[in-house]
Amino acid sequence: MLRPPSRLGPAALRPSHLRPGNAVLPLALRHRPDPPAPPPADPLARDPKLARVETALMAADEPLTARRLADVCGLADAAEARALVARLTELLDADGSAFAVGELAGGYQLLTRPAYHPWLVRLRRAGHEVRLAPAALETLAVVAYRQPVTRAEVERVRGVGCGELIRVLMEKGLVRTAGRDQSLGRPPLYATTRQFLRAFGLNALADLPDADALRGGRPDVTPP
Repeated sequence: MLRPPSRLGPAALRPSHLRPGNAVLPLALRHRPDPPAPPPADPLARDPKLARVETALMAADEPLTARRLADVCGLADAAEARALVARLTELLDADGSAFAVGELAGGYQLLTRPAYHPWLVRLRRAGHEVRLAPAALETLAVVAYRQPVTRAEVERVRGVGCGELIRVLMEKGLVRTAGRDQSLGRPPLYATTRQFLRAFGLNALADLPDADALRGGRPDVTPP
């Protein structure tokens, strides 16, 4: 039985991966590039790419790496994402925005500026902020500055047992196991997490404050 001729031509009936390179793709398979943006009347206006970056950073629940940001916003690569983040930072500073781009845990996130903290804290729900007892904070400090560290080393610095405190810190997502020590019994090693960096507003462990300035009579938590 003869089939009626197709108006689309034989190339359009083939699977997309078998079509010749000069074949015209169906409308549903065509890439729609951003329309050419007219020259902005406002020097602080965002073009489509920059607007996507700003939206992603505001909506993200956690910091986005440059590579992840490029994937989400349809950018060429991580370098373009970093360039757009730098441009967004300039615009937010120029228009006196209440928001700023923060570098946290190796990524970017749109945050409110510290000056607005006294008002925003009134909106914060109970349990949203990580709260630690002084003993837990001291234990966390030892882990942060000496990581990777065994429990015995933490207890030697603090002078008391720390097993329960380390467990609490792990439940809160601030401390993780980081392999095993090569000493007798191969005890587990502990280190901080990305959540630790986020909770304390750090981009990397190198941003930790100078331990000498923090001691002030507390146990020695300087790196070995």
